Amino acid sequence: MAFFTSAVCQPILAILEASLSPNQDTSMRIWQQPVSTEILQHISKNTAVEHLGIEFLEVGDDYLTGRAPVDHRTHQPFGLLHGGVSVVLAETLGSCGAGFSVPQGYSAVGLDINANHLKGVKTGWVTGTARPVHRGRTTQVWHIDMRNDAGELTCVSRITMAILEPR
Repeated sequence: MAFFTSAVCQPILAILEASLSPNQDTSMRIWQQPVSTEILQHISKNTAVEHLGIEFLEVGDDYLTGRAPVDHRTHQPFGLLHGGVSVVLAETLGSCGAGFSVPQGYSAVGLDINANHLKGVKTGWVTGTARPVHRGRTTQVWHIDMRNDAGELTCVSRITMAILEPR
């Protein structure tokens, strides 16, 4: 399971600080650490996320969106998107969501993930949106919907994350 810690983002905080307006209203945002698509893509260099071609598209006030290509890197032997890639996309979005919505110094680690594959995909992109279902002191639960280019639901997933206090 994924392991995200706030220390990963220290070298790239300037990216977000430069993009924030001093009058920007962040009262509805769940993020307790600086986060942007640029930061998420940066921390994913030289990982499975980069290898599979996963891209981060949007950071909303309470959600993350990303996508995975459906091509030779992500097909299973029968020409469809490999179900494991859907799970990688779900875990990436849910883990990043949890990891950036905890206070500085805390970590989020995966406890459990499940996925229901609803429709096969042969080409294009699968786009996932992760939203928190529960954000507690010691656990978080995130729900991830994945859709094909036509907007059809292809997979639903849920990830449970343990929240670890600083050591």
